[in-house]
Amino acid sequence: MSRFGIRGAQTSRDRVEPRRAPRRRAVGRAILAGSASVVLLVAGCSAGDDGGEAEAPSSEATSFPVTIEHTYGSATISEQPERVVTVGLMDQDALLALGIVPVATTEWFSAQPGSIHPWATDELEAAGGELPEVVGDSSAINFEGILEQDPDLILALYSGISEEDYQRLSDIAPTVAQPEGQVDYGIGWEELTRTVGEAVGMPDEADDLIADVEAQFEAARTEYPEFAGATAVMAMPYEGVFVYGPDDPRGRFLTELGFELPAGIADLAGDSFGASLSEEQVDLLDVDVIVWIDSSETDEVGGPLYRSLPVHTEGREVFADSEDPVGVATSFVTVLSLPFLLEELVPVLADRVDGGASD
Repeated sequence: MSRFGIRGAQTSRDRVEPRRAPRRRAVGRAILAGSASVVLLVAGCSAGDDGGEAEAPSSEATSFPVTIEHTYGSATISEQPERVVTVGLMDQDALLALGIVPVATTEWFSAQPGSIHPWATDELEAAGGELPEVVGDSSAINFEGILEQDPDLILALYSGISEEDYQRLSDIAPTVAQPEGQVDYGIGWEELTRTVGEAVGMPDEADDLIADVEAQFEAARTEYPEFAGATAVMAMPYEGVFVYGPDDPRGRFLTELGFELPAGIADLAGDSFGASLSEEQVDLLDVDVIVWIDSSETDEVGGPLYRSLPVHTEGREVFADSEDPVGVATSFVTVLSLPFLLEELVPVLADRVDGGASD
């Protein structure tokens, strides 16, 4: 078992009881409610205690106003934003990577202070260390809390906000909603980073960040050529088995490594980020490696048919606990979390593809 809670399948004599947290199942349900009307998944400068603001980073490449298209129209940002609120559940990472601390965030996972996770704490410290306020969580938008922050920009990129919610937010400040033509909670880390860079006047810096992470993916593909053409899927126990499709950041993480998602997953997911499998569809999980989110090898995941598949009987499973940093990063796919995830999760995936059954 890694120090961060990523666990591969073990033999019956080697099993170790994983840590269990009382909120784990509740978190799982929140992740999967992204297609509902509430703000769920599966998502400036910091004001000081005296209300003052630090000077925002600037970019010579962009002049304001900037207009950004999104699913409900467009948002025009008239000048360099100084007080940014993130409603999108992962949007804060792109801001921090650019040296900007949001004044407020929306909590998704594991009650981290300011909703800032371990892979982003160095960037927070470099930007001054002032934690954002957390104004609500993934169950609903806290409009009153956002209004109190007096934002000049609201980011709702990794979100599923409704048009009504968008209108209420845009009455407070220019709001960049999820992209047009994509599933809710489907924006990729590259587009999220690039869009945030445009919104704060730092497009060149955003492109540099993207290029750096893309180079790390290329290095991983080179180091692990066995990923190319192998099949993989991320799933979680929810209403049977819920699988993440090609339009979800988790599915794209696998394909960016060279894996292929099982045939039929895309059709099953349709216009959502994933879907639940019926009993007769469990054979879609007959893959070279599977990542179980919010589960453990001691859980009876997948049902009897799944447990007869080689991916289970040969130990080609990885179990990610959403109360541990790597487990969170497995869903929190951003320009900051990906280097951490590539370092911690990818070697375990390689071990499972090769048939490893112990840590």
